Amino acid sequence: MSTAPSGPDHANVPSPAAGTPGTTTAPPTDRATTGAVALAVALDVVSVLAFAAGGRATHSADSPLTAVTGIAWPFLVGLAVAWVVLRAWRRPLAPWPVGVGAWALTWAVGMALRALTGEGLAVPFLVVSALFLLATLVGWRLVATLVTRLRAARAPR
Repeated sequence: MSTAPSGPDHANVPSPAAGTPGTTTAPPTDRATTGAVALAVALDVVSVLAFAAGGRATHSADSPLTAVTGIAWPFLVGLAVAWVVLRAWRRPLAPWPVGVGAWALTWAVGMALRALTGEGLAVPFLVVSALFLLATLVGWRLVATLVTRLRAARAPR
């Protein structure tokens, strides 16, 4: 019995030509659904905004919107760069390479932009931001993968 790749970004679709009960094949394209892409973009943006809001709550006396925007914008730019470089819309829920790549590029571009604009790059900020973004940008994708696999395992065959 053969199966196509499975996971949160590959729907298994019955193949009428397969001939063997339970045999599946990948859909005709490797494109993720619009819903999966929208969900991934939303969760990635929420991850960056949560990081910025946490930083604002801990350190900033500015107005909440100004502080969160000031912290978040370099990382949101990094996230946009990551989505384009990785072509994340193709496999938006994949922890590897999309989740890890999104984390690395979001963090690196965000820090580069902070440095270019004269913002602080204290070592604790570097570490906390890297760990938080890793946990969230890769973490939600790992959860999505687990949920998808559990659902597939429980599905009638």
